[in-house]
Formats: sequence, C-alpha cells, structure tokens
Amino acid sequence: MTAIAIRHYGHQQAARLRPLLLDVYAEVYEQAAQSDPFAAVDRFAEGLDAWSRRPGWTCVVGYEGDQAVGYAYGAPLPPAAPWWGGLLTAVPADVIQETGQRMYALSELMVRAPWRRTGTSRRLHDALLAPRTEQRATLLVDQDHPKVHLLYQSWGWTTLGDLRPRIPSAPLFHAMLLNLPQQP
Repeated sequence: MTAIAIRHYGHQQAARLRPLLLDVYAEVYEQAAQSDPFAAVDRFAEGLDAWSRRPGWTCVVGYEGDQAVGYAYGAPLPPAAPWWGGLLTAVPADVIQETGQRMYALSELMVRAPWRRTGTSRRLHDALLAPRTEQRATLLVDQDHPKVHLLYQSWGWTTLGDLRPRIPSAPLFHAMLLNLPQQP
C-alpha cells in the first residue's frame, strides 16, 4: 500500500461526493444490510442527504491514488438538535443544550476492509476534527460493537450515556464526547 492522501470537502461538494460515499458505504455495510434494515443503503442515503445539507457539514476522504479508502463526515449540532432526542441516560441539561457552535457531531467514519488496522481510521478522524472550532465533538457507537467503543476511548472519547435515535430499526448506541483543542 502507498501513502493515503486525505482531501477535505464542504457541503458545496456534497452532491458530487454522494455517489462515492454511497459506494463505500454499500461495500463496508454489505453484509449487515442483508439482515439489518438500519444498515440499508437507502436508509443511509437519506441520512447522508440530511447531514450534507446542514450548515457546516464537512467531510474528509482518504485516497490511495484515485481509489477512496474511507471517509468521515459530520456537522455542528444546531440549537434544539434532535441528536439528543433519544438519550436514555439522565444528564445535566446544560450538557446537551446546543448553540450551533458548541458541539460538532461526527456522524460517520468508515474504512474499506483492505485499509483497516493501518491507522487510516485515526487519520480520517483526526483530519476531520483538527480544524473544528467547537468546544466538543460527539458521536454514537453501536453497543453491539464493543471493540469500536474501546477504540474511541483510546482516542480520548468518554461515554455520556445510552441513546437510541428516533429512526426506525435504530440500535442502542453509546453517546460519546470528546473535548476539542481550542483554536488560537
């Protein structure tokens, strides 16, 4: 394998990126989509379209040559964000009170099989979050994937609580938080 180049994109490029992001998703989740309606490509496409229309949506894609190896994307949470609507753990209200500038939600991070366990996911994660000006980031980890949860913990993420999104067939997730370095 050669070096992975990471390119940054904003919501202006979302329509052009959409086919690539869907192709990678379909490959990564091919097996899960056969039995889990939440993993279906059509359901993911709806979520991708909603996320990529959000102000502040950003995406990083890793490439080896001209081949996409994985990506990560997210957006700032707006005031009254529905993100916290499925939170099942009691937390102080100020922790989840969004301003549109305080919290960045890392919605997706995925790497194609040949590039797993190569550090690519960490590079995508770091590249997506490095330019963020928000105080914190949040993400959701399916509770059926404890190794992924442990990986995020090793990167400095802490578990806020349990969350089940108000999306049909959604699994139970760990909601996690990461304090972001403040930009000068």
